[in-house]
Amino acid sequence: MMRDRRDHARPIRQTPRLALVLVALIAAGAVLVAALYPGTAPKVTVQSKLKGIGRRTPVQIRIDDPQRVSQVLVEVVQGVDVQKVADQSFEPRPVWRLGSVPAQEMTVEVGRETVQGLRSGTAKVRVTAERAGSWLRRPAPVVAEIELPVRLAPPTLEVQSSFHYLEQGGCEAVVYRVGEGAVRDGVQSGAAWFPGFPLPGGTDPQLRFALFAAPWDLADAGRIRLVAQDDVGNRAEMGFIDKFTPHPPKSDTIQLDDKFLNKVVSEILAQTPEVADRGDALASYLEINRNLRKKNAETLTALGGRSAPRFLWDEPFLPMRNAAIKAAFADQRTYVYNGKPVDQQTHLGFDMASVERDAIRASNRGQVVLARYFGIYGNAVVIDHGYGLQSLYGHLSSLAVKEGDEVQREQEIGRSGQTGLAGGDHLHFTLLLQGVAVNPVEWWDPHWIQDRIARKLGPALPLKP
Repeated sequence: MMRDRRDHARPIRQTPRLALVLVALIAAGAVLVAALYPGTAPKVTVQSKLKGIGRRTPVQIRIDDPQRVSQVLVEVVQGVDVQKVADQSFEPRPVWRLGSVPAQEMTVEVGRETVQGLRSGTAKVRVTAERAGSWLRRPAPVVAEIELPVRLAPPTLEVQSSFHYLEQGGCEAVVYRVGEGAVRDGVQSGAAWFPGFPLPGGTDPQLRFALFAAPWDLADAGRIRLVAQDDVGNRAEMGFIDKFTPHPPKSDTIQLDDKFLNKVVSEILAQTPEVADRGDALASYLEINRNLRKKNAETLTALGGRSAPRFLWDEPFLPMRNAAIKAAFADQRTYVYNGKPVDQQTHLGFDMASVERDAIRASNRGQVVLARYFGIYGNAVVIDHGYGLQSLYGHLSSLAVKEGDEVQREQEIGRSGQTGLAGGDHLHFTLLLQGVAVNPVEWWDPHWIQDRIARKLGPALPLKP
């Protein structure tokens, strides 16, 4: 029996109508969402790593799920006083778009240098995240805030010692008192920092001292300041140098030849795998003389920062016995190859020579913190004498101590040689304070130690008679 084709015609004609109805319902739903739904509310977090507001306190702000945020306003509130610190606009994301949005982060600085009229006491850092509205609804903003103490006065700072007579490339000591709240104090000398320490044996926790230096290239005493800083960045500083004697560096010329280059370059490359062979003796030498020299200096600074916080010596320092001075401190060397200048560096130490493989003795009592092949210095020993003061012995042919050894004044620590960037058998001797090379002549002088260091520190530095 044949079926009537009209039995199938009705559902076929109804399908497009159903689809149109569904589309209309979806469109109506979208219109309703757009009219009424403002999107999810963001999460706003405000925090500061510092415990208060001072000169410039960084405040970190994080906004999670910021897809409908249109503006972020940051204000500092003290009573009825409100100061705007930052105001940032955003492009809100349409509510119908799916998917997550990365968190927005920002940092603002609040303090006496950024907020006009800020007063001591407390203050709130208020963050307001405005939200984009729908057609018929304007959502409330999301507000987050933190309250912090406001401290605008720096720690007090008072010099206790006197007669601060300093030479360029030389050292001194200062005794001072800091007020409560100081978390960092010491002497800023140009780019170099010399930290302060509690005065040994003292009962006043605010009484401090610092050993400091004028680096060889610092000729302006006005750049030497005693500093105290609190935990919110308030900083007190003052000049205290009574007399400053400049010593412009002397000039010297070093002639380079192929025999010397091949000798020192091959040795240092073999002992220092982190230095790349440039394929040319002169190019490799310049890499060593410039960049390896800098890396060695960074290592010495790091060693100075780990110095023992106590005096490990109680007698004047000693130079090498029966030695002739071959090069002095802070000679500015020009290196010449085939008649042309190729480099310029500063020789920060004393070169002293006697007989080949002469005994090298510790200049003073202390602890060995480096005993190995050490870049431009070849076989080297560094002895820590406490409070950032250290001595370096370079170009040795052999070592008689190891790292961690306690050594006595005049104890043999190795033999002279010509390892590293040495052209002949000699000792390169350097004294360092917090990694800054200083003139050792002062420390070889018992009268200088007594006048410049011991008299200021008193019983804190008991010297042997």
